Amino acid sequence: MPPASSGASATHAVAARKPSSLEATDTRLNPGGPGYRRMSFALFLAGVATFALLYSTQALLPLVSADFGVSASAASWTVSGATGALALCVLPLSALSERFGRRTVMTASLSVAVAVGLLVPFAPSLGALIALRALQGAALAGLPASAMAYLAEEVRPKALVAAIGLFVAGNSIGGMSGRVITGWVAQEWGWRAAVGTIGVIAVACAVAFRLLLPQPRHFTPGSLRPRVLARTVRGHLSNPLLCRLYVIGALFMTVFGAVYTVIGYRLTAAPFSLPQGIIGSIFLVYLVGTVSSAAAGKLVARLGRRGALYLAVGTTASGLLLSLGDSIAMVLVGLILITAGFFAGHAVASSSVSHTATHGRAQASALYQSVYYIGSSVGGTLGAVAFHAGGWAGTVALGLVAVLGVVSVTLWGSHAARVQHRQTLVAAH
Repeated sequence: MPPASSGASATHAVAARKPSSLEATDTRLNPGGPGYRRMSFALFLAGVATFALLYSTQALLPLVSADFGVSASAASWTVSGATGALALCVLPLSALSERFGRRTVMTASLSVAVAVGLLVPFAPSLGALIALRALQGAALAGLPASAMAYLAEEVRPKALVAAIGLFVAGNSIGGMSGRVITGWVAQEWGWRAAVGTIGVIAVACAVAFRLLLPQPRHFTPGSLRPRVLARTVRGHLSNPLLCRLYVIGALFMTVFGAVYTVIGYRLTAAPFSLPQGIIGSIFLVYLVGTVSSAAAGKLVARLGRRGALYLAVGTTASGLLLSLGDSIAMVLVGLILITAGFFAGHAVASSSVSHTATHGRAQASALYQSVYYIGSSVGGTLGAVAFHAGGWAGTVALGLVAVLGVVSVTLWGSHAARVQHRQTLVAAH
């Protein structure tokens, strides 16, 4: 993210001035200022389209299994293939955004993804479906990291967490609406009509995104030289705080991917035996994620980054344990807590990456997104395997292991901060 470095240098330059001078000279977007609402709504729609497309088959996996005569673990690759391809392509596409601009790359990525989305309903076999979904995931890779970098460059620092929270909220709305819509459409007309409907909705979101997103004012084209990119990536990977944030994002997504990949199989089986439309409506709990991600800025202000992460972890773990119950009420409350904890933790970790990286923000965000979606792929695949081996309890056990990993990494970060503080005090004396 060389362009981000120019934004960072500008920030350092004005930081030396008086606060009143800073406010007067900072032309970046701020809540209440011109263009902020358009920008927020445009990226919100991009988030809606991204998550609706990326997870369009997740609520439909039992129907995909039945149509092609395959197991849950085989069908889960229609989700894991998309998220895995996204993870592999997010870094290269973020590099393209350094050269050609965030807005351009996001528009191109969303355009290709929605075009593929219109082809997905016509997949003749499971292999073809997985291939199309992987291509779709690769195309969507241009959205997340570029959006984070765009916000880091175009929004004032004090408003950054809230702005990223709104983008993540769009993700939750997309994930929720995509699953709810596909559930009811599939119940009447099958899974192919359901994913086709999502493709049409994504086209509308893509057009509105392009029309609404303001032209960037603080972007400076960077270099596409591999050595420059490699040096930037090495720099980020040598930053202990960034690495901890990357691992935290991956572990949170492992839980989320595991739970939502197999929840449909659990709810279609006894003792619930729910129809597809009702199962799709269960995903309305994503609205809780919309609220918790948008509130991430307030959580960090009150509790600090680590405190907010601990709260997110505790909420997620409580939800996992509650979901073990055999009543639909306990499962629903469990999903609400899991969703709230996940989206809060994701918003805190992703915004901390943008705040921590002083240069190469697109690459910093891309690395986060890469491991984050690797977590989704691993969680989806292992969640299905665990469900096959031990039922829902096996999936919950996998989630609790990942949650324990988040706690361990956060505690390690707290210890490292104390050690560094003591060393600083000793050096000062």
